Amino acid sequence: MAYIGRFNRLTVSKLVDHGVYLDASWMGTILLPKRQVPEGCKVGDSIGVFIYLDSEDRYIATTARPKAQVGEVACLEVLQVNRVGAFLDWGLPKDLLVPFNQQLQPAMEVGKSYLVYVHVDEEGKRILGSALLNKFIGKEPCEFKPGQSVDLAVSEKTDLGYACVIDHQAWGLLFYSDVVKPLRIGQGVKGYIKRVREDGKVDLSLQAPGFAKVDDLTKRILRELKDNDGFLALSDKSPPEAIADKFGVSKKSYKMTIGNMYKHKMITIEPTGIRLLVDAK
Repeated sequence: MAYIGRFNRLTVSKLVDHGVYLDASWMGTILLPKRQVPEGCKVGDSIGVFIYLDSEDRYIATTARPKAQVGEVACLEVLQVNRVGAFLDWGLPKDLLVPFNQQLQPAMEVGKSYLVYVHVDEEGKRILGSALLNKFIGKEPCEFKPGQSVDLAVSEKTDLGYACVIDHQAWGLLFYSDVVKPLRIGQGVKGYIKRVREDGKVDLSLQAPGFAKVDDLTKRILRELKDNDGFLALSDKSPPEAIADKFGVSKKSYKMTIGNMYKHKMITIEPTGIRLLVDAK
């Protein structure tokens, strides 16, 4: 089965001067232009391609990777606005249309970026973008577990924190108290499931829970030490802002981690920073 707006693995059915034709089941055969055909390609080969519509609304294949597939959210820049809507840069020759009825108010403006959901219209023929995320996100039940690693897209600021899209499919909240430095709308970040409430609402964190958090930060600190001749100018007395700028964590987390590293004889802690012990290299 082939899907429009997504990557598919299709079989080469015919070689022509201007490319190859791929068997796309219900869509028929689809052209992959010559400049994108792998060297030595022959009939029967399988190629990974993205299927979309060209400027004449014909199905076409490409090996290029768009910034988002159907069923995903992405923060995309508006390149043009005309009478039908806004056209956003999603990394392909044909820009992604967001009709006016799929935009929030105020309407989209050229040069600005917006978080949109990529979908196929009701007739299943056109790939469109929508800024009305609630129409698509959170419609299907999702199973999340505390401590689970997830991809987040920051959607908006609320009274309590940042509303985020989890793995392109669900809503979660990242409380301001769990954020070391401000996030921007549309920003993509790695996060973790902190808690799934009885009502199904999901609390998020930017840091791994418990020992996993310490272990991850330990690896990052060791990398920094090895890249800087064994010394890092951040001690347990350093300002929280300096620690947040460097590692994106709280001073409490940093102190806990370097304390654990000191306990295991990996570093020494000096007034102006930490130093890697020779035996730990």
